[in-house]
Amino acid sequence: MHMLKAILVDDELNSLQNLQLKIQEYCPSIRIAAQTQRPEEAIELIRQHKPDVIFLDIEMPRMSGFKMLEQMDDIDFEIIFITAYNHYAINAIRISAFDYLVKPVSIEDLQLTVGRLEEFEVKKSRERADILKRNLANPKTQEDQMAVPCNDGLEFIQIKQIIRIESSSNYSKLVLQSGKILLVTRQLKDFEELLEDYRFYRIHHSHLINLNYIAKYVRGEGGQITMRNGDIIDVSRRKKEVFLKLIGG
Repeated sequence: MHMLKAILVDDELNSLQNLQLKIQEYCPSIRIAAQTQRPEEAIELIRQHKPDVIFLDIEMPRMSGFKMLEQMDDIDFEIIFITAYNHYAINAIRISAFDYLVKPVSIEDLQLTVGRLEEFEVKKSRERADILKRNLANPKTQEDQMAVPCNDGLEFIQIKQIIRIESSSNYSKLVLQSGKILLVTRQLKDFEELLEDYRFYRIHHSHLINLNYIAKYVRGEGGQITMRNGDIIDVSRRKKEVFLKLIGG
């Protein structure tokens, strides 16, 4: 069996240990050369060990997985992103990373991904790495896709299809251009962070809107917005000033 050398990078010790145990027990073709909770250290470990693949957490406080990759000159290894959020499965990742796994990582998903990796035999694909770097560096566009969890898996939608997102307890309600409504088990703040570079703004504690779909703004204490689909939403008083700057009002 061709052994694949791996490095694990995750700032959460529990996640790191769980992934290590699952790989050791269920993926005999993977040899873990090193693991770290610090992305800065990971850069050095990668240069030292020259791995075939890295399992890389995206959400790390000091330096995200994306930022870590941007600091590397040569990427001649495969990347399997580990994420707690399905919404990171946008084009840049799906096209350019080998795969991604959603926390908590299931043994079945891990084995399927490693099985694909064995078949692929880790080609040293600089071209795919260059695409990843290019996509990460490019300005954000609403043509990008994101994945939202649905009953039987993930639904991929273009960001430009989202008119607004409304908070509903621990859920978020996505209102799409088609009139379709998706109820997603993600909080509004998760979407706010993801979409802040895509011309979305949180005008109210329970409303995140796509600024491209505003039809009318009526002035008032906070004011009121009419969206192109006819939805009317209040603007909170403390959000009014920044909102008006964003729309040039």
